[in-house]
Amino acid sequence: MEKIEIRIQRISENFVDIPLPEYATEGSSGFDVRAAVETETIIPKGRVSLIPTNLRVEIPLGYEIQVRPRSGIAAKNGVGVLNSPGTIDSDYRGEIKVILFNFGEEDFVIKRGDRIAQMVLSKVYLADLKITEDLNSSRRGEGGFGHTGTK
Repeated sequence: MEKIEIRIQRISENFVDIPLPEYATEGSSGFDVRAAVETETIIPKGRVSLIPTNLRVEIPLGYEIQVRPRSGIAAKNGVGVLNSPGTIDSDYRGEIKVILFNFGEEDFVIKRGDRIAQMVLSKVYLADLKITEDLNSSRRGEGGFGHTGTK
């Protein structure tokens, strides 16, 4: 796999005990990011919360980082990234925060250093949009929103 350097910075030394993002296994495409909260944070069922990470990054031009849910939290607790995937643009230098939504039936507790999401580095392609009077036809046409049925 090709490696792309991403510069990362802790914002405050108050969270130096929290590990930096890391790949869990050799084959992982995403690296886990952790919650930088002082005390337990509760996300009530049906509510959203913006969770800080105490991190800033410098992403090379032509790349983005996508913030995605962790499958274990989603499957076990019904908690996911609300704007999944969230996008961190190459020119953003603010703190990375994760928008978590509790779709579950119970309140969800986040503790200091909990792995709350994963981040995936992705190549960005710029579209060259051209206005036109007509588009090529396709077999699908304008069918959408379940037009093929469920079976």
